[in-house]
Amino acid sequence: MNRVLSRIAIAISVFLYGLYAWIVFVLAVLFAIVCATILPGLERRRRWVSRAARGFFVLARIPVTVTGLERLPADHCIVAANHAAYIDGVIMQAFLPSRFSFVIKGEVRNVPLLHFLLRRVGSKFVERFVAAGSSRDARMLVKAAALGESMAIFPEGTFIATPGLGRFRPGGFSAAIKGELPIVPVAIRGARKIVPPKSLWPRQGSLQIDFLQPIEPFDSAYESSAELAEATRQKILEVLDEPDLLLSDSPSQR
Repeated sequence: MNRVLSRIAIAISVFLYGLYAWIVFVLAVLFAIVCATILPGLERRRRWVSRAARGFFVLARIPVTVTGLERLPADHCIVAANHAAYIDGVIMQAFLPSRFSFVIKGEVRNVPLLHFLLRRVGSKFVERFVAAGSSRDARMLVKAAALGESMAIFPEGTFIATPGLGRFRPGGFSAAIKGELPIVPVAIRGARKIVPPKSLWPRQGSLQIDFLQPIEPFDSAYESSAELAEATRQKILEVLDEPDLLLSDSPSQR
């Protein structure tokens, strides 16, 4: 009987926390949309949207530990992070400097309010499944990198329920090479526990974000974007505490 009551209490606690976290998240998003709508200037909009994202973590009582932020070059660069949960974009928005734009999968265009918010903070949308669109978007990233724009990418493209790090798509790394921008690997830990891949109901947990040593593609012997992508992936694997999905029989990413 006591075990049953304990399980019921835990279930109620999980439900109440998830409900509270969702309310906080919706309020943070609404605040961010208002800021993105009325504020002039791209950098100002990014700063306030980032404050909304940080506010969510504070109010949702999600402890966040950030290490290595000082490793971000003072000049422009490309940040490449692992992708384990829906919350990853919110994490990067909260803790990256306002000079960064985000590279987002094109399917987000089908979510009007989210698309509006991301577009207002200068995000770039890339196609994953349409060849013509993918080629066009790759050229867009190369052009942005050549102009010295800082970007944040999730090179896995999406995530699956299986813990681990999957294959990195080479597009953002090709842009880094042609734009002569350093790559900063970022390992995000804890997001999978807070928002499990097969659920949209938040759980209590903590986050660890590690900014790793930058990789200088133009000073190194990387002959292709694929080699640079793999070097970045290996750096993240060293601290991620999750398996390498390319060495297992785990399902491939969509």
